Amino acid sequence: MSDTVSFKVPSPHGPQSVTVSYTRAGTGDPLLLLHGIGHHRQAWDPVVDILATERDVIAVDLPGFGVSPGLPDALAYDLPTTTAVFGAFCEALGLERPHVAGNSLGGLLALELGREKLVRSVTALSPAGFWSEAERRYAFGVLLAMRHISRRLPLPLVERLSRTAAGRTALTSTIYARPGRRSPEAVVAETLALARATGFDQTLRAGATVQFTDDIVGLPVTVAWGTRDMLLVRRQGLRAKRIIPQARLVRLPGCGHCPMNDDPALVARVILDGSR
Repeated sequence: MSDTVSFKVPSPHGPQSVTVSYTRAGTGDPLLLLHGIGHHRQAWDPVVDILATERDVIAVDLPGFGVSPGLPDALAYDLPTTTAVFGAFCEALGLERPHVAGNSLGGLLALELGREKLVRSVTALSPAGFWSEAERRYAFGVLLAMRHISRRLPLPLVERLSRTAAGRTALTSTIYARPGRRSPEAVVAETLALARATGFDQTLRAGATVQFTDDIVGLPVTVAWGTRDMLLVRRQGLRAKRIIPQARLVRLPGCGHCPMNDDPALVARVILDGSR
């Protein structure tokens, strides 16, 4: 079961109340897990139990995704606001500079939290923000198509497709290299999460001008990229390494854009090694 926490975030119109849904498991140093656009915290389910043997794991639904309500009208779905939201979230939960791992949009947010020195280490799995303009347009086109399909497919059809490996491949091969490994229930749930994400359109619009261009110094940074990432191609990892020269760049063989499902043991090891 998930918990919720509400807290205030500054805005030009005064402090605004934000509510975030999360789950928490394990003991050890705190580790915050941030998912990608259109996904939900269950994206991390394949690795949570492994991570929880050594970390206090907090997996969150970003505002306007999963079961977290959208942001109030006075707050934008941009990088500075979302960074402020998670600074306030950590304060509300008493997490003093947790480790953070993020995937895709969550990876970009994790790096931004590192740049702001709000966390003690960053692990970014296929982070957004290291694209060329052509690569960004391609990725956004794919995401919009996935969103459109998820909203058009009747639920009984999604459920029927999810029961076979071929159907799960049809629904999720854009983000998983091994979609057959995802459970039918998980595929149905994440298709619904994408269709119902109230923050999707505004988050995507805000991302159109985002480039991550700053080095991060003074804390460990790991950037990991799946060799079979079809959404954000892996050469973007080399750009990330040029921008953050001290970062550890890790190759994830046989993994797609959301590698947690494709190779849970490898991804958990990368996160644990990067959050010592």
